[in-house]
Amino acid sequence: MKFVVVGTSHYGYEAAQTLLKYYPESEIHLYERGDKASFLSCGIQSYLEDIAPSLDSLHYANEESYKKQGINIHVNSDVVALDPEAKEITVKTADGESKQSYDKLFLSPGANPAELPVDGTDLEEVYYMRGPVWAGKIKERMETAKKVVVIGAGYIGFEAAESFARKGIDTKLVEFKDHILPTYLDKEITDVLEENAQKHGLDIHTGEGVKEIIGENGKVSKVVTDKGEYEADTVVIALGIKPNTDWLRDAIDVDDRGFVAIDEYTETSAKDVFAGGDATFIPYGPDHSKKSIALATNARKQAVVSVKNAEEKTVKQGEINGTSALPVFDYTIATTGLNDSTAEASDLDFASHYYEEKLLPDFRGEEHTVHMKITYEKDSHRILGGQLASTADISHAINTLSIAIASEWTLEQLATSDFFFQPSYDRPWHFLNVLAQQALNDAYGSDQMIF
Repeated sequence: MKFVVVGTSHYGYEAAQTLLKYYPESEIHLYERGDKASFLSCGIQSYLEDIAPSLDSLHYANEESYKKQGINIHVNSDVVALDPEAKEITVKTADGESKQSYDKLFLSPGANPAELPVDGTDLEEVYYMRGPVWAGKIKERMETAKKVVVIGAGYIGFEAAESFARKGIDTKLVEFKDHILPTYLDKEITDVLEENAQKHGLDIHTGEGVKEIIGENGKVSKVVTDKGEYEADTVVIALGIKPNTDWLRDAIDVDDRGFVAIDEYTETSAKDVFAGGDATFIPYGPDHSKKSIALATNARKQAVVSVKNAEEKTVKQGEINGTSALPVFDYTIATTGLNDSTAEASDLDFASHYYEEKLLPDFRGEEHTVHMKITYEKDSHRILGGQLASTADISHAINTLSIAIASEWTLEQLATSDFFFQPSYDRPWHFLNVLAQQALNDAYGSDQMIF
C-alpha cells in the first residue's frame, strides 16, 4: 500500500511515525515544501534567547533520519493540487510539476501568519513570528534592532516581545484586547503578569488597534495606533494564523475561513483522504463544540487517529480542552478549557472564581503565590476550565484540571480530592482543593497554617 503524507510538522511527523509502526512494509512518501523537514515553531523563542543552539536543532527529524527509517522524503516539493477521483496529488518542484498517486493520503496543510490589514506591512524590517525562515530573520535582526513594536499579545507575540526585552532592546507590545494573552487568561491574572513584564522592560499597550505602519526610504519608522504613535525600526506581527488551504477548495470541503472539514475519524469529504493540524477543527470538551486550537499536542493525536482509521474507520477523535502552558518572565502560566471570555461565547450558564493561595508552608522561607481561577457551570458545578500562574513551576497541575474537565468532575469532587502533601512541594490542602473550596465558599482552614 502506498501512503502519502503532505506536510512534515506535528501532524505529518506523527503520521509518518505511526505508519511505520502499523505498516512497516508499506511505501511511505512524505512531502515538504521547504528545504528542511519537521520544524518546531514552538521552539523559536528558545532559539531567539540562545537556548537552542541553532535552527537545525528545532526539528523532530531531518532528511537523512527519514531516509534511514525507509521513508521517501521529498523536500522543496510543494503539493499544489489534489484530485481525489484519480487519487493523485500535483507536486511542484524546481523541475516543474508532476502527478503522484496514493492509496491513502494524509494532509497537514498548515497555516500562514494572519496578515495585518493596514498599510505598511510590506516595509523592510517588518516580520512575522512563524516558521524557520522568519525565525532566522528575526534572530539576525535582534543584533541591530533598537526600537521594536510587537503587534499581538497572544502566545507567539508575547514570546517575541519577551525575547527582545530580555536582550535589553526597547520593546513595546501592542494588543487590541484589554489585556495580554486574552484567549488564555482573564484579567485578574494578566494584571499580575503585566506588572511583572513592565519590571523587565517590556512596555505593554493594551486596548489599542494598529491603524498604520509608517516607513522612511522603504524601512519601517513608526507604528500608529488609535491611541498613539511609536517609533520603531523593527515590527513583529503576531496575530494568529490563516489556514493554507486555497489549493484544496476544488477537491474537498473547505469552509469560508479555510478550515478543512473532517469527520469524527479525521477523514475529509474525500474517501481515503485524512487531515489534521492547524487547518482543522478539534472536538472541544468543555462545551462539546468544535474549535480551532493550534497546538502540537492536538495535531499529533489527530495523526494517530488518522492512521488507525486508514483501512477501517474504528477510532474516533477524542475531545480536548486546549491545555497549554507558557513561561512569562518570572512566572509560569497554565490554562485549560474555558475562561470568562471564551465561556461568554458559548451557550453555557457559567460562573468563575479567582483566588490567591500560598504554595508552601511559611517555614520553607519561599514566597510563591499561586494565582488561580476556575470556571464552572452555575447549577451543576461541572468544571469547565482553569487558569494558573505562579513564580514557581506549577504547570503540571493544569493537567489535573484537564482530566477533571474530561471526567466531568464538579467543584465538590475537586474540593476534597486526594493529593499528596509534602512541605517541599505544597501544603496539606493542595491549592487545587483550595480553589474549588473557595469557589464553593466552603474552605477548611486552608489559609491558617501553624507549625
